[in-house]
Amino acid sequence: MATKRTKEILAILDEQYGTEYVCYLEHKNPWQLLFATILSAQCTDERVNLVTGDLFAKYPTLEAFADAGLEELEQDIHSTGFYHNKAKNIIACARRLVTDFGGQVPCSMEELTSLPGVGRKTANVIRGNIYHEPSIVVDTHVKRISAKLGLTKETDPEKIEHDLEKVLPRDHWILWNIHIITFGRQICFARNPKCGECFLRRYCKWYESGK
Repeated sequence: MATKRTKEILAILDEQYGTEYVCYLEHKNPWQLLFATILSAQCTDERVNLVTGDLFAKYPTLEAFADAGLEELEQDIHSTGFYHNKAKNIIACARRLVTDFGGQVPCSMEELTSLPGVGRKTANVIRGNIYHEPSIVVDTHVKRISAKLGLTKETDPEKIEHDLEKVLPRDHWILWNIHIITFGRQICFARNPKCGECFLRRYCKWYESGK
């Protein structure tokens, strides 16, 4: 249950950033978002969007990805990093979606995480953005800033996810990721955060501790 302190944090974020759902990975359908999210591991959304513009033109269907050559796809996505595993997983994932799911991206956590290269973070991106199921996406921003704000002491993403589910109202599960990504990119950098400009400074355990 959200405490008064947590409600104040959420109200400030709502005021600063609004309550509109925003997805930073460009896509036109569920499987494009799925593959873009796989590519986003250890890579910026900006870089992924540069790559997927050409990638989705070259491979316009799931079947095209399922039939892609591994080495060629590796070259296509090389700049996103970890390209060998990502290419292998995307091809295998495309094949599973075609053969086992009739070309549709599933909704349930169990089915999504059964797909190659899909963990809870990626599954929650799909559940939240495509199916509008209340979901908490624990990326590097959420992990770092949730700890700074005292909402979790865990370091394991799944445990952080469960901690946040307990303290955030369901109508802010998706918004938390959207707001915290923006906040992390604009103010609370991993290195040299702009504490002097931070509108959440008084709630920050890290700032209170004298850094």
